[in-house]
Amino acid sequence: MIPLFDDNPTHRTPVFTFALIALNVLVFVGWQMTVGLDQSVMQAAFVPVELVKGEPGAKTHLLTSMFMHGGWMHLIGNMWFLWIFGDNVENETGHIRFLTFYVLTGVVATLAHTWWEPASQVPLVGASGAISGVLGGYLVKHPTVPIRTLIPLGVFTRIVDVPAFVFLFVWIGMQVVSQLAMNARHTHGGGVAYLAHIAGFIAGVVLIFVFERPADRDDERRRRR
Repeated sequence: MIPLFDDNPTHRTPVFTFALIALNVLVFVGWQMTVGLDQSVMQAAFVPVELVKGEPGAKTHLLTSMFMHGGWMHLIGNMWFLWIFGDNVENETGHIRFLTFYVLTGVVATLAHTWWEPASQVPLVGASGAISGVLGGYLVKHPTVPIRTLIPLGVFTRIVDVPAFVFLFVWIGMQVVSQLAMNARHTHGGGVAYLAHIAGFIAGVVLIFVFERPADRDDERRRRR
């Protein structure tokens, strides 16, 4: 399932959604492609065992790795999801709160991956954990919004509108199934940190209540009365 767009206008310019997309693209094109993907991974990717051992730079790499990607498709896929879902979550939180929410859910996702594979020496890069947090926040705030979705099934490919909760439940379900399959095979997911996606998503579901704008919480309380 590939989201094409959502029917969910905002009344604020998503400044930090645009800025995060621009920063990710700049890091990839302006730095990673210049020094080489392998070299950039060696310099700034996150490696779980390094954090566990307390090696210098490991904590810094918690953040730097969130703005790096392993290739063009990795970058484009992540930025496409951020483009579709990030503006509405930023609209709900406000600009600075959104940036904090994004970074915090990304860190939670990475730490969950580290907890699960503390001895892993496989470098971790990508914004997927933070974007999973954005998806979790979107689910809470906009569960019924239609998502125009491409379902690629060969000759039966269809473009349909599905409610956000259906799209996101299918998405997180795929992450859970992939993680369980990986556990059963005792493999490491072919480079995909599914548990980080799951943890980021759960963090987003929980933390959106902390980071939503206070005015929104007050409006919700009044509606309940």
